[in-house]
Amino acid sequence: MKANRALNLLRDALDRVTIYLPIILTAVLALGTYWLVRNAPKLLEPTVKEAPKHEPDFFMRGFVIKTFLPSGDLRSELFGTEGRHYPDTDTIEVDQVRLRSVSPEGLITRATANRGLSNADGSEVQLFGNAVVVREAATSASGKVNPRLEFRGEFLHAFLDTERVKSHKPVTLIRGSDQFTADTLDYDNLTGVANLHGRVRGLLMPSTPGAKR
Repeated sequence: MKANRALNLLRDALDRVTIYLPIILTAVLALGTYWLVRNAPKLLEPTVKEAPKHEPDFFMRGFVIKTFLPSGDLRSELFGTEGRHYPDTDTIEVDQVRLRSVSPEGLITRATANRGLSNADGSEVQLFGNAVVVREAATSASGKVNPRLEFRGEFLHAFLDTERVKSHKPVTLIRGSDQFTADTLDYDNLTGVANLHGRVRGLLMPSTPGAKR
């Protein structure tokens, strides 16, 4: 009798387990899925691209950079004791800068300063500290005499392609033997017009009889 009773209890237990077995399996699968999700490696999230920092990516020492016209003629030479290239602005900062350029008409311009900042193709140069820009005297093909021009100041901005010199700081302009000072300057060599603003002063020297001014 006891054996039959025990057998009946075992059968009842097996029947109950069989009834709840799908629920138990479903719960185990759910727990397993949850564990896998929690421990699975996370996908790489898209990162925000950082803005380029104003830091040099290469240096130069005792260098010269030359640019040429499409014809192959020399356009400009940029010299410096040390140079630093900044990729965010694509500019070159130059210590003890020296510049020599030749216009398509053959006019030679020279520039020096304690520090310079040039764009990528060398067509635009900002000069800082003891800045001097000199356009040498020349005679055009038509016979017109272009007197020597000299610009001096703590800041000068030279545009080689458009042949302009600008400054928002006090400057001295020497044209031949004449001299002018002003608070700001905008000189256009193509038109020969110099716009001087602020406290403008000029010293005109008497011309030599028969000399062209």
